[in-house]
This record gives sequence, structure tokens and C-alpha cells, in this order.
Amino acid sequence: MEKEENLDKNNKKPDPSENENIVEEQTEKNETELNVKEKKDILPEEKILELEDKLARTFAEMENQRRRFEKEKNDAFEYGGFVFAKEALNLIDNLTRSKLILENDEKLKDTEALKKALEHLDIINKDLINTFTKNNIKPIECLEKKLDPNLHQAMIEIEDDQKEPGTIVQEIQKGFMIKDRLLRPSLVGVSKKTEKEVEKNEENKDNLDK
Repeated sequence: MEKEENLDKNNKKPDPSENENIVEEQTEKNETELNVKEKKDILPEEKILELEDKLARTFAEMENQRRRFEKEKNDAFEYGGFVFAKEALNLIDNLTRSKLILENDEKLKDTEALKKALEHLDIINKDLINTFTKNNIKPIECLEKKLDPNLHQAMIEIEDDQKEPGTIVQEIQKGFMIKDRLLRPSLVGVSKKTEKEVEKNEENKDNLDK
């Protein structure tokens, strides 16, 4: 029996996976020895250059962070009241609505009471505008100007052959800027050609083409 067991051990075929593990271990060992050797072969000058490069990158990143922080600080100082200013514009809107309601009230028309009330509303509105202006919040002047999508929002079109199409002929709600930033756009009505004028232009165009 012992002879047979010994023969089995001697005749046992090698396991391929064991050979693969040995090869992998040897490869990793060689790569580690190579990396160690490469590190030893780095000259002091090269090491200094590498450190200088890392130092320069670190300083550049620090400078970028400093600039970002400076910009955020300036924005907070310059535009910190942006939300408050936008909400405060409701005061001007309410005054404008109140004025329109009083002007359209048939019972108050042509009365001294209406005249005085409108005068007081105008004074309050003017004081508010002056206060906003002192804080770099200024109304956008838009009437008779060409529509600018960056400053104006067209709400309606009004037929007017005397104006160039796209000219602002009505201000529905006043827009405002805070310094160089848009606080809210002006809501406006813009001119467009009448149907007759459009047809006339098309006929003239057809005649020219012929």
C-alpha cells in the first residue's frame, strides 16, 4: 500500500494554477525591485525640479482660491441686498396700481380730493425712486427705444405705422437695474405694422420681383 501511495505522489501532475501564482508573484517582485531601483536612480536635481513643480501648482491653486474668495466677498458687498431690493419694488408697483384705481374712479373724477391724493402718491413715488437711486437701484428708461431682450420683456404688440416694428410704445411695469445687474426687466408693449401696411409692403415687394 505504501508503495502505491508513493507512486501516486510521484506520478501526480502539477497544478497549472500553482504555476500561474508563482509567475504572478515573481512578476510583482520584479516590478517592485524595478520601482525601488528607479527611485534610487532619480538624481537630486530631478527631485528638486519635481518639488518645485508641486510647489508652483500649490501656489497657483491657493491664488485661484484667493481670487474666488475675493470675488464672492465683493459680490456679497455689492449685491447683498439684491433680494431685499427686488421685494421693495412691490411698494412702487402698489403705488402705481393705487394711482390707476383712483384715476378710474368715476365718483372722484375732477374732484379736489383726487387731485391732492394723486399729488401725495407722486411725492411718495418720487421719494422711493430717489432712495433707490442713492443705493444704486435705478429705473430702466425704455419708452421709444428698441426692444432689448436683456432689459425688456414684450407683453403685447400694438399696431402703429408711425413707429419702427419692435419699438417700445407702452410701459406696463417699470424695470430696474442694481448697479450693472438686472433687478427685473421692464414689461412693455411694442409696435408692429398694421395689416394694411403689411399687405402694402408685400405688394410692393411682388412688383419689384416682377
